[in-house]
Amino acid sequence: MVKYYYDWGVFMYKKKNRSKQHQMQFITLDDLVPADHILRLIDDAIDFSFIYDEVEGLYASGRDGRPGIDPVSLFKIIFIQYLFGIRSMRQTIKEIEVNTAYRWFIGYELLEPIPHFSTFSKNYTRRFKDTDIFEKIFQHILQDAVNNGFVDASAVFIDGTHIKASANKHKTQKVTVTKPIPQYKSELDQEIDNGRSQKGKKPFDRDGNNDKTIKRTVSTTDPDSGMFVKGEHERQLAYVANTACDKHNFVLGFHLGAGNIHDSQMFHEVFKKLEMFKSEIKAVAVDAGYKTPGIMREIIQRGMTPVVPYKRPMTKKGFFKKAEYVYDEYYDCYICPANKLLHYSTTNREGYREYKSNPLECSQCPYIEKCTMSRNHTKVVTRHIWSEYMEYAEEYRHVFQYKEIYKQRRETIERVFADAKERHGLKYTMLRGLEKVKMQATLTFACMNLKKLAIWKHRKRQPKPPVHGKNSFFEKIKYRLLYKAKIWQRVWITRCHICLRSEA
Repeated sequence: MVKYYYDWGVFMYKKKNRSKQHQMQFITLDDLVPADHILRLIDDAIDFSFIYDEVEGLYASGRDGRPGIDPVSLFKIIFIQYLFGIRSMRQTIKEIEVNTAYRWFIGYELLEPIPHFSTFSKNYTRRFKDTDIFEKIFQHILQDAVNNGFVDASAVFIDGTHIKASANKHKTQKVTVTKPIPQYKSELDQEIDNGRSQKGKKPFDRDGNNDKTIKRTVSTTDPDSGMFVKGEHERQLAYVANTACDKHNFVLGFHLGAGNIHDSQMFHEVFKKLEMFKSEIKAVAVDAGYKTPGIMREIIQRGMTPVVPYKRPMTKKGFFKKAEYVYDEYYDCYICPANKLLHYSTTNREGYREYKSNPLECSQCPYIEKCTMSRNHTKVVTRHIWSEYMEYAEEYRHVFQYKEIYKQRRETIERVFADAKERHGLKYTMLRGLEKVKMQATLTFACMNLKKLAIWKHRKRQPKPPVHGKNSFFEKIKYRLLYKAKIWQRVWITRCHICLRSEA
């Protein structure tokens, strides 16, 4: 006889009678779904009938043709795919066929045939393409979380993550494209011209300046994607999703673009998605990639505080850093480490004022080898016309309150990206085209908000356990004795085991 020994007794194995699998039982599909299943919590948390109003007008009103699928059931099938990170719609249908909880959630009976996996792709092509239906679903779920008081947008965290594209990185070609116009260009050009006129200089002639072209690597498989190269990472075709979330990890908005677009070029579009929270936002936490004069200016002018990290100066080793050149605001000049003046020279097209030294003084300076490698012995220091906003951001960086907010990035936006990639399948995409990948990202973030909303609503409905008085003497004695009893129980079991082994 085979015996299995455990801490508190002896057990014997038992043969399972499998003939009961063919017995008939009277049971409902609802009985097969556990009470704490996430899909049951989601179904209790939100009324999906709002989808009928959103898709109204996208379906034919006549009675001709085959009977269609319920739009709510169709979107619930999509929710299942992105809630559980199933890799494709084909695999999702296979999972629904054998999973009773999935059948119950979409409203299908136990033996009712599930729609074909191509149903959604056909509906997307014929009805949902070029519509904002997915964005409306995302906004409805987010608004529900706001109405329940779950969203805390006093501090917003913004960052970007890359989604690997469904394209071969070796199938590319070089294409000449128009150079993208930088953000805030119109405002910057106006201030450049005003600053130059105050210094007695002519404004720039910008006719035809926006027609500059550059060479870019474009995929022949998915032209909307972009070649992503960062640090030691390998080169790959990808998309980038710049995302904003609150303190409780609710996704507030995002903007999707090609993988070769810098995060700072997408900030404005993400920031526009936070318009409904503009009266609540006090601080905006971003990483060093967003630390530019234009972004700092936009945040501060909205009455918010930029929370940024320290950014190491890009100075060659052995040379003076820019911080060692002191700016005199009153006389509008710089003072070098040798106490010599660098006077204003001009303002370039990028919005930087140039301050140049006297080459006669620099040629005899003992620090020239640590200052400049210029052939004419002229040191040039640049200062952006919006540099005061960068200085404000640098001052906020040293405030303890904002230091603590920046530390929360790893618990908020970084956690959002980790969950989206590891649990909801956003690490890569099997779709091609910017609009389809945007649909995937929208549904993924909507499902993440939906899951959190359902869990928090469920906890809110649960009765709170009785709270014992913290200063109660008898309560303290009670829990202390219980704690010691558990410890002595473990010690006694361990000693018994040692004795049994020694006797054996």
